[in-house]
Amino acid sequence: MTPSTASPAPSRPAARVTARMADLVREIRAVVDRGLAPDLTAYLVGERLSPHLGAPDLLTAEQRVGDPERYRQHVLHAEPDGSFSVVALVWLPGQQTAIHDHVSWCVAGVHQGEESERRYRLAPGAGGAARLVPTEDVVNGPGDVCGFAPPGDIHRVRNSCSSTAISLHVYGADVVRLGSSVRRVYTLPAD
Repeated sequence: MTPSTASPAPSRPAARVTARMADLVREIRAVVDRGLAPDLTAYLVGERLSPHLGAPDLLTAEQRVGDPERYRQHVLHAEPDGSFSVVALVWLPGQQTAIHDHVSWCVAGVHQGEESERRYRLAPGAGGAARLVPTEDVVNGPGDVCGFAPPGDIHRVRNSCSSTAISLHVYGADVVRLGSSVRRVYTLPAD
């Protein structure tokens, strides 16, 4: 079976969140409500997310379940005013995203396992066509956090370990209302 790169459609958050997740949502809300620049917001949200990663009481058993066809997205919280969403992504070995960018700032932290990320930039190609140039390969393990704000957030993420990987993502948008955190999927040639 070839792992799918299709992005799962988000659904409304499950009714049950753990007490730790409710605390994390309050911490994120306090940062987002400050109305700071997107890159600073992402940095500060990452600081709030980091201490919760790896905690056994962060996710319910249902929120740790993957899908054999593609990585699975569990929406844990969507702020009523649309200012942020918290999502758990569950990746079985070899599952990956397409090359994509995002609609808003994003913070991702590895809760369990290991994820590999390849980052890209757009560059001019022959005849004026664009191409993707890899700029960095990053391996994130348990507790690692990264954040970014568009533009310059083109990447592909995959589970690079032999067991299930789980990451928490905080997006500066309501991914349920929008249908996805992805702004564009890139099918351009890559170096």
